[in-house]
Amino acid sequence: MARRRGTPPPSPLPQRDGIDPVRLRLPPDPDGTWPTVRDHLVARYGDAIGAGRVDAMFREGLFVGVDGPVGAGESYEAGRYVWFHRDFAAEARVPFEIGIVHQDERIVVADKPHFLATTPRGSHVTETALARLRRDLGLAALQPAHRLDRLTAGLVLFVVRAGDRGAYQTLFRDRRVRKEYEAVAPYDPGVALPVTVRSRIEKERGVPAAREVEGEPNSESRIELLEHRGGLGRYRLLPATGRTHQLRVHMSGLGLPLLDDPLYPVVQEPGDGGSDYSRPLQLLAKVLEFTDPVTGVPYRFESRLRLAQWPR
Repeated sequence: MARRRGTPPPSPLPQRDGIDPVRLRLPPDPDGTWPTVRDHLVARYGDAIGAGRVDAMFREGLFVGVDGPVGAGESYEAGRYVWFHRDFAAEARVPFEIGIVHQDERIVVADKPHFLATTPRGSHVTETALARLRRDLGLAALQPAHRLDRLTAGLVLFVVRAGDRGAYQTLFRDRRVRKEYEAVAPYDPGVALPVTVRSRIEKERGVPAAREVEGEPNSESRIELLEHRGGLGRYRLLPATGRTHQLRVHMSGLGLPLLDDPLYPVVQEPGDGGSDYSRPLQLLAKVLEFTDPVTGVPYRFESRLRLAQWPR
């Protein structure tokens, strides 16, 4: 089948450790700034990895075009595609396994453990749910239809075939997925529940915690108390929107911060939490409910994980 005009060619490189190669399309160079491909790649990546590493990658044939390895001295050609694999820093393994709640030819519903990022980002690349599932299940085209925060455990929907991904992503975009979370937090009889919280949440790049500000609400969560004992409550959280850290922000705003939350109400350490595996954030994405956009079949999936801090 002929490739559609404007569609990138398929990668000549396979995935490595479940991670796709970087695909680079050489940009226009009207001033002739980059006589060779090497000149551009040194200008683009030299500060990050050093010109010496760029040269070593050329010598090792690690920069690849449609027709094979790209030579350092080849003339620069705007619009040309180049692929390569990033150098991955060693990552400590998150010592929890991913459960498979459902798998068929279209979707995988996984039970993501605490501390495992959904997709590669920042310092978490090979130790992510996506990379692990691609490797373990042998599904190179697997992609998430949505994501969970690294510190949150529970259900994540992945799509097996690239052509189906848009249909499942649209379910989440159009809020046609019912999501139910469970949380453990302090019990306060003075907080009237159930309650629906609506507020405006903003998250600045580089700042670990989001915050509520004045303005038109862009987030909504219903919060219900399921039971309480020993000064703790078990809560059902029903988000109608999906802002960053929304449920954590809303619970903290009620004076009911989630147990073992390193960011709310006070940032306890830099970044989005640490790696004290004995103290996971007490938040679980427990239920996903939707009508399959491809088959029309209604689905309801429930996590098999449990929150450790709730007294048994």
